[in-house]
Amino acid sequence: MPRVSENRDGSETETLVPKILTTIIGSFPYLAPPTTNSSLKNMFPMKRTVPSLFWLLLLVVFVTTATYCAMVSRGLISIDLKSKILIQDPEFLLNVTLLKHAAIEIGEEQTKQEIQNLLDGNFGSQARHRTFVSWRRFIHHDVDKSSRNVNLPATLRSPLFYRYWMDFRKVLNEWARKKRFQPGIMLDLTRLVKVPVDRHNGLFDTGERRYASCAVVGNSGILLNKDYGGLIDAHDAVIRLNNARVDNFEHKVGKKTTISFVNSNILHLCARREGCFCHPYGANVPIVMYICQAVHFLDYTVCNSSHKAPLLVTDPRFDVLCARIVKYYSLKRFVEKSGKGLEEWGNAHDGAFFHYSSGMQAVMLALGICDKVSIFGFGKSTSARHHYHTNQKAELHLHDYEAEYAFYHDLVDGYKPIPFLLDTFKVPPVVLYQ
Repeated sequence: MPRVSENRDGSETETLVPKILTTIIGSFPYLAPPTTNSSLKNMFPMKRTVPSLFWLLLLVVFVTTATYCAMVSRGLISIDLKSKILIQDPEFLLNVTLLKHAAIEIGEEQTKQEIQNLLDGNFGSQARHRTFVSWRRFIHHDVDKSSRNVNLPATLRSPLFYRYWMDFRKVLNEWARKKRFQPGIMLDLTRLVKVPVDRHNGLFDTGERRYASCAVVGNSGILLNKDYGGLIDAHDAVIRLNNARVDNFEHKVGKKTTISFVNSNILHLCARREGCFCHPYGANVPIVMYICQAVHFLDYTVCNSSHKAPLLVTDPRFDVLCARIVKYYSLKRFVEKSGKGLEEWGNAHDGAFFHYSSGMQAVMLALGICDKVSIFGFGKSTSARHHYHTNQKAELHLHDYEAEYAFYHDLVDGYKPIPFLLDTFKVPPVVLYQ
């Protein structure tokens, strides 16, 4: 109970409660303006009008409220500082200089000139001309075999060749027009790839839903060290690369194939076969292909008309995005490992000929069309063959596989930002099996 003094005339003097409140208020100037002694006398008159217990309760409430506000304030500041520290952590920042250099396409002007020459009918070299002549010889494969002219090649002036030529110019011109950087293309991959595949499989009500789970099966010889076949086939969709054999390897790599992902060099070889036969997984398995050379649209134009399953060309905006991501990781690795300047990167990686691998783009495709992604057969071992189905041991120098492996590990990590991807695109969970 607060002490109260009493005057000789019976009136009571000030209680200690207002003095305590004055001290508390002074300790928290941002909660209330300081008051003078005279104002306190006005607030708390000399005559007691309320019980002393009331003042004690008021004091407890006031102190509790003030303490809570102070704790919340300090807590918010602490959270803000932590977030700032996290954002500034170099491990979670993309290098602006590397982003700038990765956005430069060294061979862009050369590619544009090549495309224009093809559109104009100028093949530029004897080698390219021989390719063109060869192409003219085999495009008669879809002519009715009962025809007496079945063995005659299509000539420049024939209606058959003219039809192919016009289709070739149309698809090449459209592809060249779209060839630019547009990271939002990742959000369109379901519509561009999965929807046509679903329709081919008789599924028309899937909308733009993704596959629940996807296995991207690479061709590394390390697959021979494990029996992943059953695990791979258990996925909702399986993407295989560059016509790698599955016969006699089912226990290692599985046998299910939803999408055959190839580069256009593969189709260029297949196009010389009757019916453009390029179906190691069955004629009804859709093929998704990225274009290595613009002239390969000649092969696409012919083969597309004979395919039972969809033959889809990746959107060139998707190609540009993949190229920038791989180059960023390659530049980063080059600087860290060699200690040399960025200007020397081109000499180490064939400059304009540097390219992403088929596997890297297949993984990127899976990120856009799948809710969960599993990666098999990506990596290497000194004791393993380069491809599980061949005796090849050497790697192609136009790819930077180590840089691509760093990219895969960042996908698995799930916390590090991926260069050139929009914040609105959410990278699905990724598991890497080795």
